[in-house]
Amino acid sequence: MTTAASRPTPAHELSTPQASISTTPKADLNPQGLPIPRGTVTASLSFFSPPADGSKPHNYVEPLPGVPQRNFGDKWVDVPINDLRGQESKFTLDNNAFEVLSGVSSSEHDFLDDEQIKRVYYPEVEKLVLDHVPGAKRVLLFDHTIRRSTPGAKRAPVTRVHIDQTPSSAESRVRFHLPEEADTLLASRYRIINIWRPLNGPVMASPLAVADSATTADEDLVPIEHRYPDRNGETAAVRHNPNQKWYYWSGMKNEERLLLKCFDSDETVGQWGRVPHTAFVDPRTPEGAVGRESIEVRALVFG
Repeated sequence: MTTAASRPTPAHELSTPQASISTTPKADLNPQGLPIPRGTVTASLSFFSPPADGSKPHNYVEPLPGVPQRNFGDKWVDVPINDLRGQESKFTLDNNAFEVLSGVSSSEHDFLDDEQIKRVYYPEVEKLVLDHVPGAKRVLLFDHTIRRSTPGAKRAPVTRVHIDQTPSSAESRVRFHLPEEADTLLASRYRIINIWRPLNGPVMASPLAVADSATTADEDLVPIEHRYPDRNGETAAVRHNPNQKWYYWSGMKNEERLLLKCFDSDETVGQWGRVPHTAFVDPRTPEGAVGRESIEVRALVFG
């Protein structure tokens, strides 16, 4: 087990010398006048550490009384994380399993009511995917998650390297949501893509890091059984590999979108069909930075 001393320092405990603040160009400050961290940073990421007894790793989505929520551990490793800002066009869903978009407006501003999010924001996301994902002919948005760093929030940023889907769970998603059409849909290309954006950008605390899928080996990925009260699902944990190349998009704004491909049935881009990702503590986060709030919508993409 990792001790508390080995974990990254929470953002609210970090500080930035006053000299650093006073010398930061005004254009690179957030609305509160705090400096936005930019450029390559070395930060600690939490990778997979196998169960001590050699058993199959699992996680209880709803913890059971007196039972550990998961039987595997964390391996914290300091890794360099490169800034995507200024080199956005170098990365695509087919080549790297992530892609970024700028200048995206939305008519939804509150993100407090799930039904309103589905009514207003979902159609925007569906159009975004159809317009920007090559080959996409049909989109089914099957859920969303809002994460907030505030105390007592239902979901906080996840500080563990993971992939939301495995090949097995991706197929199960199609059969679960579209049972009558599943056999036909599974015979053609299908993908699962997460559409991620901040709600209170520019992001300064708990930014999202992604690993270039082309630098992630199959043997780095470990299926994790997720045990629900009525069914089991599966995600992938990730072992550390020094060959992995990590990135983040500094100071991500509300008008920017990060597309994360979690699965792709097209075997010609299979190696690049899954992107490890995690929130991380940026050691440069200035004191007083507002905790990150974000939403990710998960999409089945056919074609």
